[in-house]
Amino acid sequence: MNLGQVAREGYRNVLELEKYVRANVDNKLLFLIQLRASLLNGCAYCVDSHSHELLEGGESVQRVLGVAVWREFPHFTPREKAAFALTDAVTRLDEHGVPDEVWAQAEEFFAEKELADLILAIGTINVWNRIGVSTEMHPPLRK
Repeated sequence: MNLGQVAREGYRNVLELEKYVRANVDNKLLFLIQLRASLLNGCAYCVDSHSHELLEGGESVQRVLGVAVWREFPHFTPREKAAFALTDAVTRLDEHGVPDEVWAQAEEFFAEKELADLILAIGTINVWNRIGVSTEMHPPLRK
C-alpha cells in the first residue's frame, strides 16, 4: 500500500509534523535520534534515509554506525546520550512510561521547550517507522 496515496490528508499531516520538528530540533541531533528509533523499530527505509542524511551532513561513518551501540560507544556527547536514552524509552514505552532517571538526565541537557520538541520528534519518527514497516517500504539500492 502507498499510504500517501490512499490516505493523502493524514499523510500530509504527518509530513507537516516532520517539517515542524526539522525546523525546531537541531538536525544533526534529530537525524541521530531518528536513526536510533528506526534501528529499534526495524524500519529499513528509515535507517537508510537517516544514515544518508547524517553522512551527507558531514557525520562520520563511525558515529553513524555507533548509534546502534550508543551506550558503549565513546564518541557521543552526554547530551546526545541523554537524547538516545529518551528515544529508547519513548520508542519502547512500557506500562510505567519514561523512567524518572531518563527524564531527569534529559532535563539536565534540554530546556522544557527542547524536551517537548524532542518528544514530538521521537513520536514522529515512530509514526514514520510504523508506516514504513507495515507497508513494507524498502530503501532504493544505492551505489
